[in-house]
Amino acid sequence: MKRIIAVEDGLSNIKNALERVGYKVVSPDTGGKIDATIVTGMDDNMMGMQDIKERSIVLEAAGKTEDQIIDELRNRL
Repeated sequence: MKRIIAVEDGLSNIKNALERVGYKVVSPDTGGKIDATIVTGMDDNMMGMQDIKERSIVLEAAGKTEDQIIDELRNRL
């Protein structure tokens, strides 16, 4: 089963890299289960959610290469 990764707008290079290695990439505002979310920064309440029922990994992309993000996902998922 493919892991579902939400990628914040503006991170198309990371989105493309994740898709190349087999992850399913969606927008953070997509409903349903998400295994991890990649963001540009750690803003408070970045997705406007008031009641989060499922927990997933949140990774900050700032200062990281696509390979570093992929390695971090592989280690944490």
